[in-house]
Amino acid sequence: MNRRLFLMGLAGLAGCTRNTTARLNVFNWSEYVAPETIPGFEREFNVRVRYGVYESAEEMLARLMSGNSGWDVVFPPNYFIQPMVQLGLLASLDHSQLDHLNTLDPRFRKPHWDPDLRYGIPYMWGATGILHQSNIQPPFHAWADLWAPRVRNRITMLDDPSEVLGASLKSLGFSLNSQNPAELARAKDHAALQKPLLRAYVNEIVRDQLVAGELMAAQVWRSTAMRAIESAGPRLTFVYPREGYPLYADSIAVLKESKRRTIAHAFINYLTRPKVAARVSEVKLESTCNALARALLPATLRDHPVLYPDDATLDRGEWFAPLSGEAQKLRDRLWTEIKSS
Repeated sequence: MNRRLFLMGLAGLAGCTRNTTARLNVFNWSEYVAPETIPGFEREFNVRVRYGVYESAEEMLARLMSGNSGWDVVFPPNYFIQPMVQLGLLASLDHSQLDHLNTLDPRFRKPHWDPDLRYGIPYMWGATGILHQSNIQPPFHAWADLWAPRVRNRITMLDDPSEVLGASLKSLGFSLNSQNPAELARAKDHAALQKPLLRAYVNEIVRDQLVAGELMAAQVWRSTAMRAIESAGPRLTFVYPREGYPLYADSIAVLKESKRRTIAHAFINYLTRPKVAARVSEVKLESTCNALARALLPATLRDHPVLYPDDATLDRGEWFAPLSGEAQKLRDRLWTEIKSS
């Protein structure tokens, strides 16, 4: 579609409503846009955005399951795309309304979870690893280091079953997406062995604990690690474990229930502009899926080895994948047993 005609269509939409500003309801992860992102879209397109946040993909999905949630745009992780399609929650995207698909990094133009980008446009990607005090000797290199006696009461793991079981599975040489009951049982036992060494299972608050020097190390999401390193500088070091580690990507998607799909596509178009995407990446210290956006970043971020690891490091990563209902139930039960042991 000609972009000028598309924008005229939006202008016409606004003209039809005269004194009523168009509205878009956006449901996103917290801390996932720059301060000026939403106000900039509202001004340019004469749209009022209702912006809500969630802290986990499970929370997001629970809010959408009624099919009458009121939201228009969401940001599901890669391993939620196909399950949400099967549940009838996501609308097919109209690529003729999207101008910036060719700005995506090649690895995100035909991702295995949605090779035709039919249901979501990759937005930001991340990973999980170990953040530790740089003066610790010997330094941490592997998940197995988080099971060593020296870490007793000086480390934390994420309060997330996929992450904890994933680290256990990887340290045992299995896939983090294993659905094998025997492998999962071994991973549960392995996590239970680690539990007496832990201070806690926590998520974002671990950043401040590491910056303050209260912890030796922690399993963290990379975005948390980057914000901690921003505060502490070289006192902290992030490691991609040598046994392998989780990778994930969040996409911008439109809900099937949305009655504002033209405006929703305009929002996707706006977020995938290289300058807009670069600003989000720079402010939030996230890794953009947009190659042209990355090129606009300051060299300190564009070439940062944590945000953009080399190919050999990336090859050790494994993408989270959807699980069968039976496997998910088993994992939920094992997680309950770990937490209650």
